[in-house]
Amino acid sequence: MNDQPRSGIRFAPGVPTIKRVNWPGLRTLYVKEVRRFFKVQLQTIWAPALTTLLFLVIFTVALGGAGGGAASARVVMGVPFADFIAPGLIVMGMMQNAFANSSFSLLVGKMQGTIVDYLMPPLSSAELLAGLSLAAVTRAILVGLTVWAAMLLWPGVHVTPRHGWAILWFGLMGSLFLSFLGVLTSIWAEKFDHSAAVTNFVVAPLALLSGTFYSVDKLAPTFQAISHANPFFYIISGFRYGFLGVADSPVVAGALVLLAANIALGGLCYALLRTGWKLKG
Repeated sequence: MNDQPRSGIRFAPGVPTIKRVNWPGLRTLYVKEVRRFFKVQLQTIWAPALTTLLFLVIFTVALGGAGGGAASARVVMGVPFADFIAPGLIVMGMMQNAFANSSFSLLVGKMQGTIVDYLMPPLSSAELLAGLSLAAVTRAILVGLTVWAAMLLWPGVHVTPRHGWAILWFGLMGSLFLSFLGVLTSIWAEKFDHSAAVTNFVVAPLALLSGTFYSVDKLAPTFQAISHANPFFYIISGFRYGFLGVADSPVVAGALVLLAANIALGGLCYALLRTGWKLKG
């Protein structure tokens, strides 16, 4: 029998035969990650959406909800308080779920000894990063759409898009930023406690102190400067601009800051995946 392929081309051992992008492999990884979180969609999509809506109910009733007397007249940046916080809650839910999704796969693989399922297939480091990040962004988009649809039906809340490009750009950049942060956490962490520590001491404080529930312009100059160093602030402000047409930060500058931050964080994730730090050996 002739061992040579029918085409007459003999491939030398160790020489890659996929010269460019392994599209079938990338698509397979992406579908696998999406199916993983979609099988438990009650926990990964509907539960986060309900939690976000509870934030809206609690804050609008306590500070600006209808029927609240003087509180019902509360206005922030020229819009009713409920309209002010709604966009921030949507994108905050998107970011938190993007992080939760991307910080899970590699960490579980390391803990269960199945990390080889991610490292052995003929996928480059860039393709592996793209598959994990795109799946996380997909989950974020599904959560965001679910929350937005529910808010459309919520009395007293107006979330009609005004600038679609800002909603798409800041929603995508915010989800991608948190997905990269989740991949970085998944590479570094050795147990779920490490991942939970990043969630509790990094992601949650940055999200809550990003101007979701208040206008940064009302803060003292020192705290304004601290807020402007928080990348979450630009995500919230830009996404809010897409719905309300007002923002407490320069929108174009914020868009560029997020683009630069994503390039830097994505490059770091790629470098770590390429070296196999805490993944190989």
